[in-house]
Parts: sequence; structure tokens; C-alpha cells
Amino acid sequence: MQPKIETVEARTHGRYLIVPPAVLGPAPLLVGFHGYGEHAERHLRELRRIPGGADWLIVSVEALHRFYSASRNHVVGSWMTRQDRKLAITDNLAYIRSVVCDVQNRYTVNGTLVYAGFSQGVAMAYRAATHGGYQCHGIIAVAGNVPPELCNDASIAWPPVFVGRGQSDEWYTQAKMDTDLAFLTSTDTEVDSLVFDGGHEWTVALRDAVGRFLAHRRST
Repeated sequence: MQPKIETVEARTHGRYLIVPPAVLGPAPLLVGFHGYGEHAERHLRELRRIPGGADWLIVSVEALHRFYSASRNHVVGSWMTRQDRKLAITDNLAYIRSVVCDVQNRYTVNGTLVYAGFSQGVAMAYRAATHGGYQCHGIIAVAGNVPPELCNDASIAWPPVFVGRGQSDEWYTQAKMDTDLAFLTSTDTEVDSLVFDGGHEWTVALRDAVGRFLAHRRST
């Protein structure tokens, strides 16, 4: 006889890192999600290197599902696995809503909100932007694809999207990028894209392009 699988809701705590803008006053909010096996500190370093990033209130969110790196020198994380995927999506969206609410209660923001994701974190950026409960003004998707469940949701009003891919990236392939761009274009979404010299990583050229995308979002 096969065991019956049941699920229960469990409360847990997440963490996020935050860097206030260089200038006092209401600031736009940039919320980022790291990739699989990474941590919020690493993602924060990349976000802070974006040209013009110092004008933003930058938040880097730690994934709830943490484990030790292969070297055991770092605690890293994952947003989900294929096991209980739908429940994990629900949990993660509730988590992100709590993070944004907490940030807005603690800091002065001007109403502009952009989500940024790298690799596995890209799916979180797309989900947060479309179902996170807050009006989003832009999505930065680096080396990761649109999650499949969003492609079947005709109710979504997509914000502007930036899609970046390294030319030698073997995970986020050109075929995957082409599929994403075709889908987003079909929804009349404003899309910027860049194929840069590099792999599954951030580069200077990528950061420059993201900086230009953010500059336009900041002025809208």
C-alpha cells in the first residue's frame, strides 16, 4: 500500500538585505531575487553595481529554502523545487508581499517599484510583478525564463520588461530567450533585451543596459 501524502501550512521566517539610497527623501524601490545556490549578499552586490543604483532603495531577498553551499562556507538558497511547486509559489508570493509591506513601513518610497531576478530568481521577479499585490513598474529578467503558468494567464497587465542573456549561457539558451520575447511581444508588453558577451553571469555591458532601463522607469 502506497503512503498517502498530506500537507500542512508551517510558519517560517525570511530575511532581506536593504541599502538606502544615497540621497535622502522618497526613493524608487528595487527588489531583487538571487539565483539557485546563491545568497542575498551576492545578489545585492550585483544590484549595487548597476549605474544609477545609488538613487534607489535596494532590497535583496533571501530565498526561504536554505542549505549549505558545496564548500559549506556559505548558506545559500533555492526558491523552490518541483515538489509541491504550487504550494511553494503561494508561500513565496505571500513572503514577497510581506517583504514589500515591511520595507514600505520602514522607509520612505515614492511609489515606483521594480523587481529584478537572476537565474532561478527571474521566475520570482515575474511572479511578484504580476501577482505580488503591488503595482509594478518594471521587471529585470537576467538569465531566466518566464514561468509557464503566467503564459496562460490572459488577465495579466504586464509592466515593461528587460530580458538579458549571456551569449555563451548554456542554461538560458537563445531558444528560451526567443520564446520569452515572442510571448511578451504577443501581449503588447514593452520589452528591452540584450545578448551580451558572457555566460550565466552579470557583466559590465549588462549592468549598463539595466541601468538605462532603471533610469527610464525612475522617470515615469
